[in-house]
Amino acid sequence: MNTELMFSSVTDQWATPQAFFDQLNKEFHFTLDPCADAQNHKCDRYFTKEQDGLVQSWEGERVFCNPPYGRCIGDWVHKAFDSVAHTHTHTHTLVVMLIPARTDTRWFHDYIYQKHEVRFIRGRLKFGDSKNPAPFPSMVVVFRSKPDTGDAD
Repeated sequence: MNTELMFSSVTDQWATPQAFFDQLNKEFHFTLDPCADAQNHKCDRYFTKEQDGLVQSWEGERVFCNPPYGRCIGDWVHKAFDSVAHTHTHTHTLVVMLIPARTDTRWFHDYIYQKHEVRFIRGRLKFGDSKNPAPFPSMVVVFRSKPDTGDAD
């Protein structure tokens, strides 16, 4: 395994395995991929790095998000959390993230743990065209909106 490359900051892009995405898409029927480019997008509607999915609205979408795995990953998790937390009346937003299973991070405890559904992936995924599995475990996090019904708490 080329651990020198995988543990370096040469890339923060980890292309989602197609069969893995297809299985999730069958369940969730995604409409938006906010972290993509013309070659690796998983949905017809997608945002490129230049369009910056962090500043775009995800409201009313069924989002599949495999964000860059660098230092900014917490920003993407926060965006997913906010996107479902601030959904307007009668609008449903769903965000499904494929991210490293980093249960010791602030973003895991602040935005995921005991708030949203976590599915730990058994074994290690092979991203993109890699012949070797990732050097880290992965998880799928399902963020679901709770639309405002207009009722007082």
